Amino acid sequence: MKRDLIKTLSYGFFHILVGFSIAFALTGSVAIASGIALIEPMANTVLYFFHERVWKRLGRRKQTDAEDLSRHHRGAHA
Repeated sequence: MKRDLIKTLSYGFFHILVGFSIAFALTGSVAIASGIALIEPMANTVLYFFHERVWKRLGRRKQTDAEDLSRHHRGAHA
């Protein structure tokens, strides 16, 4: 969980930096670029955290399914 949080924060930092840079280049306004750079990446950062958790859960489920299949296969040939 701690690693996921650190990855999420680092991703968020760079996302905000890129968002600000692009918005500022397009608008020339620090205020507008700041707003865009904070709102959009913050929403994506939160979604990224949950995205990572779902993928971890799917990975564990796949591993459990493979282990169950292996046990079933061994039991059928015993």
